[in-house]
Amino acid sequence: MSVAVIGGGAAGMMAAAAALEAGAAVTLYEPNRILGKKLRITGKGRCNVTNNCPPEEILKNVITNKKFLYSSIYKFTPEDCMAYFEGLGVPLKTERGRRVFPVSDKAADVSDALENYIVSLGCDIIRQRATGIIISDGKATGVLTPEGPREHSAVILCTGGVSYPGTGSTGDGHRMARELGIAVTPLKPSLVPVILRENTAPLMGLSLKNVRLCVFLGDKEITGEMGEMLFTHFGVSGPLVLSASAHMQEQPVDRYRMEIDLKPALDSETLDRRLIQDLQKYSAKDFINSLGDLLPAKLIDEVVRRCGIDPRKKSGEVTKAERHRLLDTLKHFTLTPRAFRSLDEAVVTAGGIDVKEIQPATMMSKTYAGLFFAGEIIDVDAYTGGYNLQIAWSTGRKAGESAADYSFKNEG
Repeated sequence: MSVAVIGGGAAGMMAAAAALEAGAAVTLYEPNRILGKKLRITGKGRCNVTNNCPPEEILKNVITNKKFLYSSIYKFTPEDCMAYFEGLGVPLKTERGRRVFPVSDKAADVSDALENYIVSLGCDIIRQRATGIIISDGKATGVLTPEGPREHSAVILCTGGVSYPGTGSTGDGHRMARELGIAVTPLKPSLVPVILRENTAPLMGLSLKNVRLCVFLGDKEITGEMGEMLFTHFGVSGPLVLSASAHMQEQPVDRYRMEIDLKPALDSETLDRRLIQDLQKYSAKDFINSLGDLLPAKLIDEVVRRCGIDPRKKSGEVTKAERHRLLDTLKHFTLTPRAFRSLDEAVVTAGGIDVKEIQPATMMSKTYAGLFFAGEIIDVDAYTGGYNLQIAWSTGRKAGESAADYSFKNEG
C-alpha cells in the first residue's frame, strides 16, 4: 500500500517529497511527459520560488481564506523553503520586492531538482491521468486509471487550478471532488490581463515603467502600486495589471476604474513647472511636438487627444487652463475595464475546493478519511511576488506529511 499523489506540479512534487521523507511509499500520477510543466514557465521562465519575508507577510498577501493557511505556512515558512531548495542544490537570490529566484534564472532547475529528489527517494511515477478516487466505507482507498483501479492507503489531490490548461491544469481534480459531493467554489481568473473599453491598438506593445497604477470602485481607491505595465491589442497586462486584477474580484470587473499616474515621482506642482519649461523650450513648435522629452512617442497622440489641446497650436500659446488639463491627464490617465481575459491566461485560479471541506491542520478532507488536498486546487490565492508558490510548497508539505502519518496508522 502507498500514498497516491495525483498531479505532478509544485504542490504534488512537494507532497510526494514530504511523504517519502516520512518513510511512506509514494506513487505519483502525472500524464505530462515532464513533471512541473507549469512550474517551468512561472516567473517568465525564471520561477519566483517564494518571497523572502516572515510568514505573517505571506499571509498578508493572501487574498482568499488566509486563516486557513496559518498552520501550513508557519510549519513550512519562506525561510524553510529557501533552505530546502538550496539543500537540493538550487542556489537562490533575492531581488526587488523580496522576490526569490534561482541564481541561474532557470525555472527548470527548480522543477528538475524536485523531480530528481523524489526519484532518488524511490517515488513511483505513473505517466497517466488519474480519472477518479476510490472510496470505501467513507475512506479514500485508491485511484481509478484508464488501466483500472489501483489501491492506495491515502490519496493527495493536487491537480492545480484551471489556468494554463496546456500545462495539464484542466480541472480534473475539481471534477473528481464534485463527483464525491465535495463543494467547489466558482472558478475565476486571478492575476490576469484586463480587457479595456478603450481602443488600445495604437498603444500595443508600449511598456510603461516606474508608473503608478490605481484601482477605484466609485470614489474609493482599492489599491495603488508602482511598477511596470504593458499595453496590448485588447487592453493592459504586465506585473502591475496582474496584481491589480486580484483586487478586482468582489464586484463585476466593469464597475472598477483604473488610473495611471504617468509621472508619480513628480507632485503636481513640480510637474506643472516641468510643463511650463517644456512648453517654453518648444514655444515655436506645434504642441504635439513638444512632449517628446516627457512621454514615449507611442503615448503622445493619446495624451494630446485626452487633454483636448489643438495638436497644431503653438506650444507658446498653450493657456494655463489647457496646461492644467494636460497635467490632469498625465496624473490621472484613466482606463475603463470591460472584462478579464480568460482563465487560460490567468497566472492563478481563484476559487476551488471549499476550505470548509478541509482540516487546515492536516489538509485532509472532513468527509473522507485518507483524502488530502494541496496547492492551487484549494480555494486560496495570493498576489504576485512568490506568494502563490509558497502556498503550494507549504500545503504540499503539510498534505504529504499528514498522508504518510495517516497511511502508517491505517495500513492493514
